[in-house]
Amino acid sequence: MVEAMEILQQIGQILAFLVLTLMYSVRSLVNFFIPAAYEPVKNVKGDVILITGGGSGLGRLLSIKLSKLGAKIVIWDVNEKGMEETVKMVKSNGGTIHHYKVDITKREEVYKVAEQVKKDAGDVTILINNAGVVSGYHLLDIPDHLIQRTFEVNAISHFWTTKAFLPSMISNKRGHIVTIASMAGHMGCSKLVDYCSSKFAAVGFDESLRVELEALGVTDIKTTCVCPFFIHGTGMFGDVAPKFTPVLTTEQVSESVILGILREDLYVMLPKSMRYSFWVKWILPWQVISMYMRHTVPDACPTPGMK
Repeated sequence: MVEAMEILQQIGQILAFLVLTLMYSVRSLVNFFIPAAYEPVKNVKGDVILITGGGSGLGRLLSIKLSKLGAKIVIWDVNEKGMEETVKMVKSNGGTIHHYKVDITKREEVYKVAEQVKKDAGDVTILINNAGVVSGYHLLDIPDHLIQRTFEVNAISHFWTTKAFLPSMISNKRGHIVTIASMAGHMGCSKLVDYCSSKFAAVGFDESLRVELEALGVTDIKTTCVCPFFIHGTGMFGDVAPKFTPVLTTEQVSESVILGILREDLYVMLPKSMRYSFWVKWILPWQVISMYMRHTVPDACPTPGMK
């Protein structure tokens, strides 16, 4: 009798899963055909937005643009001169901004400065894990400390920043965590073994965190994973010249990131056509995928980054 009840319960769970799968799939299909202009967006006026790597490139543009929307900006970076420039630009537009020199690879430093941010600016409501580095060497040529640095900045630091600000988001029932990952977090590339691996980790961090929050019943905290192709203007891939797919600009990416935040998108993939490429990855033979990647990006880092 007990076994029969368990079997019926399992059948009921499977049927419920199939019904919900159909419902969510239909809703997703309908949303696909809704023009972006008609999609609902949230208002970030009054939000406290913390952006790591805000002293240059994409982080600087996000700071300027989000401040224009009425958000209070907080930037972290190790580049004090760069942060000062960002501060000037934001304030020249009438924005509010706080800046702190922080090495996000140092856990205790992150926690300490996070407490100061709460005192100075209030509870962070949107966290943008943007800071990133690239070494740009073949695996056997990368000094060990650069491999560690790549993972510490591109992936492990996300744990420290999120642990610092997620508790207040949960308490306030309001929050959004944005992970600036990469298309390199979905497909490997020569001379970027450490970089791709760290971005795979960043993508996994976002997805796992989202699942965990949902499993805990935390529905007020949103997460967005941003996966752009190569970007000019970040100081990392300025001289890369891929074939077939054009390099993105920080202007293009910043606009898409902000729209993704406002719409609370789960993923922002740039260019948009890339979001359909992953189906192909698992269908075509590996030799085809490898050949495509090797010819599309013949040299991901003509000029290596870190030393």
